[in-house]
Amino acid sequence: MNLQQLRYVVATAEHRTMTDAARSLYIAQPALSRAIRDLERELGMTLFARSGRGVVVTAQGRRVVKLAREALDAVREIEALSAHGHQADAELRIASTPSLEPGLAGRLLPAYTAEHPGVRVHIVRCDGRDGVVNAIRDQRADLGLTDLPVPADLVSHPLERQEIVLISPPGLDLPDPVPMNRLNGMRLVMPVPGSARRREFDALFTKYGIAPMPAVQLDERGNWLNTVRSGAASLLWYRGMAEQAVRAGLVVRSLDPSVRRVIALVHARRRLPSVAQDFVTVAEGGSAA
Repeated sequence: MNLQQLRYVVATAEHRTMTDAARSLYIAQPALSRAIRDLERELGMTLFARSGRGVVVTAQGRRVVKLAREALDAVREIEALSAHGHQADAELRIASTPSLEPGLAGRLLPAYTAEHPGVRVHIVRCDGRDGVVNAIRDQRADLGLTDLPVPADLVSHPLERQEIVLISPPGLDLPDPVPMNRLNGMRLVMPVPGSARRREFDALFTKYGIAPMPAVQLDERGNWLNTVRSGAASLLWYRGMAEQAVRAGLVVRSLDPSVRRVIALVHARRRLPSVAQDFVTVAEGGSAA
């Protein structure tokens, strides 16, 4: 069994479908299926059993997957040691949502690069929490910056609780802070129905017994502030976007009672490269706000 085969086994176990595993490995699905069959023939055991449209790990397979993960972690640790000794060639990939990227670029990155000037940091821009989770699962990012909760297969390092604020076009007659009941009937920009983010919005509104009006429903967050600037609706977003909103001529108000979300660094359940672990250490001593 070589390293490539180990990666195939772990990816298949993590994704539970050959199609998703092949996509994460950037190979064709038939090639992955053939490689797994060849490996099972070589080992003389069945690692995966078909279950509907996916696969399940067999009892023998669970032991192989565990050992494969340990072997890959050991290889990554050796590679990390090498990268740590040659930081001019080291790269750290961090996935972030648009609303948290200003805090990442404005505070966390300067603090990190001041201590590790030889590491090249690449921000993987993701449209929301699901995008961050997928970037980590697909190994396109070493770390992710997002709000909680995240799926249980990821490890989270909470950094702070960030305030949710109301961002509105100028001219609205509203106090600051805005009582939650004033959102009742208010025209708001909202995520599309059925999305995880929309369900969180709906749960918040249900908690306070209010029913805002979904004036615009879209998940492309890059267009949210432009939509508010057009006067079409207001927006609930993070305090970290306040400066950008004010520069766009919009008005930022707190809510009463205050609403906050936990912001965290997240990563896969495996040993982190040393450059990523160093970033976590720096971030836990600072703030993403």
